[in-house]
Amino acid sequence: MLPAQYRMTRSTEFGATVSRGTRAAQPDLVLYTLRSDETGEPGPRVGLIVSKAVGNAVVRHRVSRRLRHAARGILERLDSRDRVVIRALPRSRDAGTQRFEQELHTALDRIHARTITARNGAPS
Repeated sequence: MLPAQYRMTRSTEFGATVSRGTRAAQPDLVLYTLRSDETGEPGPRVGLIVSKAVGNAVVRHRVSRRLRHAARGILERLDSRDRVVIRALPRSRDAGTQRFEQELHTALDRIHARTITARNGAPS
């Protein structure tokens, strides 16, 4: 499970991360990341968006549990100022934890490559 200290709970954090963050899409999820300027709360923060399009309450909770478990695996790759939102797509109802872990790592690699390229001044 994802420890409570790493969970994003405020809607303002969700909104800022989704609207101003960098996005990487995968078949089962979309990953948004934003590096915060403030040094308020320690550690990276991870939030989940699992809408009714994914399924009924039982399915949504199952997907949420799997995503939280998979998100724990990317914590060591994140900076303490990083804010991450994971949006589950309808297709995610059939995905397992291993597939979520793989897609999270792939999406994070794409975002890191994109931000490094942007920092070096090359077109993305």
